[in-house]
Amino acid sequence: MTETFIISFKLRNTYRVNSIIYSIKQLPLIKKVLSDSLYESSGLKTLANIISIMTEIVNTFIGKFIYMVLMVYMASILYSSDNADIFIHIFIFLTLCGGLLNTYMFNPTKDKYYAIIIMNIDAKKYTLSNYYYQLIKVFIGFLPFTLLFGILAGVSVWIALIMPLYVVSVKIIVSSYAIWDFKRTKKAKNENVPSAVLWTLVALFLLAAYVLPLLDIIIRPAVFVVLSVLCAAAAIYGFLKINSFEDYRKMYKQLLTQTNVYRGDKQNTAEAVKKASLNRIELDKNYVSNKSGFAYFHELFVQRHRKILTKSARFQAAVCLVMLAGALAGTFLDAEFKQTTNRLLLTYIPYFVFIMYCMNRGTTVTQAMFMNCDHSMLTYRIYRTPKVILGIFRERLKTLIKINLLPASVIAAGLMLLLYISGGTDNVWNYPALFMSIEAMSIFFSVHYLVMYYLLQPYNADTEIKSSTYKVVQILTYVVSYICIEVELPTVIFGMAMVLFCAVYCIVSLFLAYKYAPKTFRIRR
Repeated sequence: MTETFIISFKLRNTYRVNSIIYSIKQLPLIKKVLSDSLYESSGLKTLANIISIMTEIVNTFIGKFIYMVLMVYMASILYSSDNADIFIHIFIFLTLCGGLLNTYMFNPTKDKYYAIIIMNIDAKKYTLSNYYYQLIKVFIGFLPFTLLFGILAGVSVWIALIMPLYVVSVKIIVSSYAIWDFKRTKKAKNENVPSAVLWTLVALFLLAAYVLPLLDIIIRPAVFVVLSVLCAAAAIYGFLKINSFEDYRKMYKQLLTQTNVYRGDKQNTAEAVKKASLNRIELDKNYVSNKSGFAYFHELFVQRHRKILTKSARFQAAVCLVMLAGALAGTFLDAEFKQTTNRLLLTYIPYFVFIMYCMNRGTTVTQAMFMNCDHSMLTYRIYRTPKVILGIFRERLKTLIKINLLPASVIAAGLMLLLYISGGTDNVWNYPALFMSIEAMSIFFSVHYLVMYYLLQPYNADTEIKSSTYKVVQILTYVVSYICIEVELPTVIFGMAMVLFCAVYCIVSLFLAYKYAPKTFRIRR
């Protein structure tokens, strides 16, 4: 089994190294001086191997760190109850969500297809060795952060130590259940396509994690210990079932074939998204418009694709209303929660940069635009002329801003109301500053993503993202948004700065789009 794992690791690393070299070759300026012979360069391969190993290490820890600090620790300190109890309570239910959504074993990936289907490696040895490796990564990745943030929250060290074991146990239980279900139904579950039942369970667990503490319903540490012991016992039984299962090849042959993994993970994902998008287009209705030219063309597109473009924004707005209602209830039920909320609204508004980044629909909308419009229209020369590109760009920018402003306006108005209810402020300018900063963030991300799309157009004819520059900008956007979490500024100052920055950024970005989009807005080869 060790030999099988080493082969699979080398295979996965080779694919990753070649992907890194390909990404380097796609960077502006660099791609013009680098040739395909780089794939044979031992020096560059060594560099790519180093990057690959660093990526493996970072992937082991960084996601867990962000998860623990944002989803668990930062959330736990907002409640007035004992931080340690809240910390444990949230961790329990979020772990259940993670166990349901991420099994690894039922994630169809290219390296699995190459190893099991193409190279005919023993499916059981390959699966189990890599599954053990993933479980070890999960344990090692969580351990330092359950200790760090657990101790900060007041959790005893020995309970913090068993938290990673609880995570591993839940994942083993879910995987063993999925194998049992495959034996029963002969249908392999694809974890990338969760069922409605699964999403419902995840939603219930999320509500249990964050809403129950407001009602003073909390799972105490003693109960968590008992739960962990029961899960560990169930995991041992599940582990034995996973090890005794013999039909891994049959399972993966079905799973990997039905996801067409041989055509590439990214392409498979894109095709799944495209298929889902096509199913949601409303072509059976006679839409009309009193506009003309570019505005007419764009309005018909929006009307036919409104489920794709606006449904998620409406859902976000509804969720924000529910969360606002919960926060308002918390201010009436708990004096300490009320005081903490007021303090956060007057100091930690930069935190919402990351929240607005996560909520913004820019990437999804531009992807829908390419898949359902530009993918075909860019093959016509007239569609690539400056007049047409800029005309459509203006209409799309208006639409994207409107879509993102729906949930943003709910948040902005809700925060103003929450600030007033939680005790108000001596400086009346905090209210408009609060509202305008949230609106400015929404507009900024709307402009940012659309300009990125037009200047860097990342998709090829198969709707795969092929632009390394686009990925780098995406990463930088995430990093800057995340850094804002740590910023503490008075609401008035941050609000003014955010509005000014948004205005300047929009002017510069729109100028660049108007100047360069006619040259850059092309289907990638």
